[in-house]
Amino acid sequence: MQQETTKKRSPKWVKIVAIVLCAVLIVLCALVGAAAIVWRHEIASVSSFRKLIDRDASHQDGAVYRMDISGGYYFDAFLEQGGASSDDELIGFITDSITRGLIDMSIEQSSINCSAFTAKTPTGSRLFARNYDFDETNTAIVFTKPENGRYASVSTVDLQFLGMDQDKDVEGLLNKITCLAAPYAPLDGMNEKGLSCGIFMSYQGATTVATDQQTNKPDITSTTMMRMILDYCATVDEAIEMIEGYDMHDSAGTSFHYMIADATGASAILEWTNGTNLTDNDGSARTLHVIRNDDDAHIGEAEGAADYQWITNFILQPGYYGEGETKHGKDRYDHIYAQLSATDGVVEDMDAAMDILASVGRRNWTNDDSNSLTVHSVVYDLTEKTVYWVANEHYGEASHTFRFSLADKF
Repeated sequence: MQQETTKKRSPKWVKIVAIVLCAVLIVLCALVGAAAIVWRHEIASVSSFRKLIDRDASHQDGAVYRMDISGGYYFDAFLEQGGASSDDELIGFITDSITRGLIDMSIEQSSINCSAFTAKTPTGSRLFARNYDFDETNTAIVFTKPENGRYASVSTVDLQFLGMDQDKDVEGLLNKITCLAAPYAPLDGMNEKGLSCGIFMSYQGATTVATDQQTNKPDITSTTMMRMILDYCATVDEAIEMIEGYDMHDSAGTSFHYMIADATGASAILEWTNGTNLTDNDGSARTLHVIRNDDDAHIGEAEGAADYQWITNFILQPGYYGEGETKHGKDRYDHIYAQLSATDGVVEDMDAAMDILASVGRRNWTNDDSNSLTVHSVVYDLTEKTVYWVANEHYGEASHTFRFSLADKF
């Protein structure tokens, strides 16, 4: 007699569950794949975020990070929509664009009491040198290589302005995602064409009134103006022409002026004013004034320096201040001028330019304001497209110094 073999059958519900699980996995894989495509640049940028120098609270040294921004960070779209007339509008744009509204972003500003100058070397290199004076804070050296023909650049960003705690390391995925706003907040930088720029507080008006122009032009804020010229401009003339097409809106209820320079040796200081310091109390009434380095009156009280410029924290237009009015940073301004004028604006090399920056570093200077240290010092060689960057006044210390060619970073 032949024995019949009995096969056990799986219950019907087990098959249904298996089919559902397979469908869910397929959907999840599709969603992950779609997210990887949609956020591919953001994922690459966040993955690049890394620490270069540790914090040292005992010396009030913030950490230094590096971030390589992938893609175009939506800056074309930012300008196409007419820019932004306030920090809130800017935050709204970058939140909607970068995180698709899923994570709130941040852009802030505070006191920026700094010094900068242009100079040249005996071999003809044009330099832009800058100190960023503030309190202990974390910074990032940010590299961008945007699409659509815009220029690659390096810039420095204070991560406190992106909402990062100045007393803690920048850790965790959410903080790193927030730092995707870094291209919108440069303090200084240089692009591949040798155009450089910097931002400086100017303390305008009786109670420091922000520039807030209200015409029918598109709008731009302080640091987004700097991003615009780094991305789109090769010369000072190009930058000025572009800036003239926008209404300026200074950030954080304070006022700023700016210096730009290029590889040809041209430089200019950009100031938005209305009359004198006593009358300059309506930010909407201000107009742009450009002080070029070949303008005979460009340095006011000093003379004979038509091949270089320097700037601290007071307005440079002749006649802006009355007798006895405060000029923030005048002591540093005079000190820099004394060193540059002694050699007609010629410095031996990038190290000599850094020595001048070190001489007005906040830790070794009688402070005329609340800033306690120089967070970073940088010299950009606009001719060779090289960078010499020092953290937290650790001049001459290899562990806190970076030297590189911009071409080697892309």
